[in-house]
Amino acid sequence: MIEGLKKRLYVLVLALAIPFAALAVDMPLTDIHGNKANLKSYLGKWVVVNYWATWCPPCIVEMPELQSFHDDHVNTDAMVIGINTELIGDQQLKTFLDDYFITYPIVNSKPTQESELGLIPGLPTTFLVTPEGEVVARQVGPVTRDMIEQFIQNWQPKKISSQ
Repeated sequence: MIEGLKKRLYVLVLALAIPFAALAVDMPLTDIHGNKANLKSYLGKWVVVNYWATWCPPCIVEMPELQSFHDDHVNTDAMVIGINTELIGDQQLKTFLDDYFITYPIVNSKPTQESELGLIPGLPTTFLVTPEGEVVARQVGPVTRDMIEQFIQNWQPKKISSQ
């Protein structure tokens, strides 16, 4: 009996630890080129929101994967937004991005452990937002293009029962 209770408690803790935000997250964004948007502006597309820093080796390793995903999906069904979380000037950040051939939108932010999307316990942290604006996944650590595409392909929205 205690073993079964422990298992149920473990499942409950895992379910509560996944940071799901409300529908259509209100998150103002200004990229390093001065373009203003809101996460709500991207309703209708999957949005990959990636928190990272230039000093973070795993962040740099995943950037080509994010760029490849963004390039293949931005004109159809998904996009990437990078949020740099360090104290760095826009010009220094632009130079870094040019050196790594990164063209998806980048927002410069101060260091943080929380966002409108959920907790950021370490870098990189990536959130996946559905076309309806619901945060449905968080990955702490690097992601790959295949990971993102498989998640999207296998995503099953919650069914609301009519009782």
